[in-house]
Amino acid sequence: MRSLDIAATGMLAQQQNVEVISNNIANMNTTAYMRRRTEFHDLIYQDLRRVGSTSSDAGTIVPSGVQLGLGVKMAAVYRIHEQGNLTSTDNTFDVAIQGNGFFQVTQPDGTVGYSRDGSFQLSPNGQIVTHDGNPIVPAITVDANAIDVTINSAGEVLVKTQGQVAFTNAGQIQLASFPNDAGLESIGGNTYLETPASGTATTGTPGAVGFGTMLQGFLETSNVNAVSEVSELISAQRAYEMNSKVIQTSDQMMSALNQTK
Repeated sequence: MRSLDIAATGMLAQQQNVEVISNNIANMNTTAYMRRRTEFHDLIYQDLRRVGSTSSDAGTIVPSGVQLGLGVKMAAVYRIHEQGNLTSTDNTFDVAIQGNGFFQVTQPDGTVGYSRDGSFQLSPNGQIVTHDGNPIVPAITVDANAIDVTINSAGEVLVKTQGQVAFTNAGQIQLASFPNDAGLESIGGNTYLETPASGTATTGTPGAVGFGTMLQGFLETSNVNAVSEVSELISAQRAYEMNSKVIQTSDQMMSALNQTK
């Protein structure tokens, strides 16, 4: 019976859906995490009576036909790039992006990664780095004698050292944007890589057209809505159970058929 195979595809799809939802819930407290949403497509159809075929010698057209679907499959896991809430940390090197854009980070292999996680720290030589020790792009080094560091909304890193009255500019944070943020490849560590689907990165200073601004002493939280995720989890569980019920019913029908032989 086709229903066995069809229901099996439904159970597999809902299992994958639950895995995506569980990952969202697991990352509720991950800085700048972007929640994922599962997209499904129906599988191919078997034509028992083709739409538009003729039903008589007079040329009568079949208005609807008979097509039996063969199940469902996961088509995509779409990443939703919505701004998360901003939470105060009072940490000098914590920076949140208000609006569009990604920080640029040099990866261990020399490539450039992109992230909205602005929980930065200083390396032993005073360079601004991520929690994994990867320097931001362009590289910015803070004087070891600095007594105050300010990062303004335009991304300028201003440093005051002992004996100085005015701040000096230690560097400029640059942001990157993409035509299709959802096309970026996630590699873990709150980092993404550019792909043909994302388009080529465009860089600019915070506050410029198409780029967000900087907010020092804040971090962006994940955009996961706990209530929504639990609701989606319950819905996926019910769908899984109904597909399981279809398999049980199909099995009972086949057993009844065998008993009549």
